[in-house]
Amino acid sequence: MVDFIRNLFSSFCHKHKPSLAPPAQAPIPSPQMDCSEITHRTVHVNGIDMHIAEKGTGPVVVLLHGFPELWYTWRHQINGLAALGYHVVAPDLRGYGDSSVPSGAASYSALHVVGDIVALIDSLGQEKVLLAAHDWGAIIAWYVCLFRPDRVKALVILSVPFAPRNPARKSIDYLRSTYGYDYYICRFQEPGVIEVEFKRLGTEVVLKKFLTYRNPTHFFIPKEGWGSPDEQIPLPSWLSEDDIKYYVSKFEKTGFSGGLNYYRALDITWELTAPWTGAQIKVPTKFIVGDLDITYNAPGAKDFIHKGGMKKFVPLLDEVVVIKGVGHFINEEKPTEITEHIDSFFKKF
Repeated sequence: MVDFIRNLFSSFCHKHKPSLAPPAQAPIPSPQMDCSEITHRTVHVNGIDMHIAEKGTGPVVVLLHGFPELWYTWRHQINGLAALGYHVVAPDLRGYGDSSVPSGAASYSALHVVGDIVALIDSLGQEKVLLAAHDWGAIIAWYVCLFRPDRVKALVILSVPFAPRNPARKSIDYLRSTYGYDYYICRFQEPGVIEVEFKRLGTEVVLKKFLTYRNPTHFFIPKEGWGSPDEQIPLPSWLSEDDIKYYVSKFEKTGFSGGLNYYRALDITWELTAPWTGAQIKVPTKFIVGDLDITYNAPGAKDFIHKGGMKKFVPLLDEVVVIKGVGHFINEEKPTEITEHIDSFFKKF
């Protein structure tokens, strides 16, 4: 979950009105829990092995997941979009699942991960793809479109608006000075430390804590402990014990360090992206967020999204959709609606 963007929104004031109306109905099947028809293979891209899940034929849609997720977070959209005539490809990003897990934060800069995605597009035999992404996947998708807009026909972003680079302020220094060391991104920074706490709690409890988090305020992990290994965490209706078991099986294999290294590389990416300071995203874009999402409720975020701040940096922003009563893991919580929204935008291209 990535809300470090909260420090970037306060100075923008032009109006950009959200869409609160439900999308037009489309002939999309009910969400499918059965993933048996989704195929899996490994491709060698950018020096790593990347596991991809895919289904369908037609225009290629690439789906990028966030933390702590996997290709599996897109299971409903894979089935739904494939039924609508797309070839859907959802990778495990580097550091996750059945993909390679390079060691060290230096291997997780935006340039590294964007290199993976561009090489994936090449491996699919495509000049351009349709791209949709959530959470950290959204951040990577923004960077794909910033660095290589020639490879993306259209973009659908869930949860995380574009965060323009501030040349005067590194992300981690700002977060520590503003929110303190217990702020979750700050707690993630020292290699090995939060991993010890996650090991104490156990993989299942850690995943349940993240995936069920629904408080649209600052997110802290106290140093004195983040709860008990025996903690009982009820699951929402959209997340089953079988879903948790799948996530657990993969994170017990890889550990959490790969995913945490994305946060640990924030300042590395800040340094490497200096040439793109002030640059715009010039890809047709649709942005979707839940009104209970922690990112949407960050100070200044709503003004940035709705009053012209994001439009300034994403001039081809076509639509902003706010879904009421929905939290951060929007593609899992409202799978059919998100599939409809993705299809309604991509069919234009």
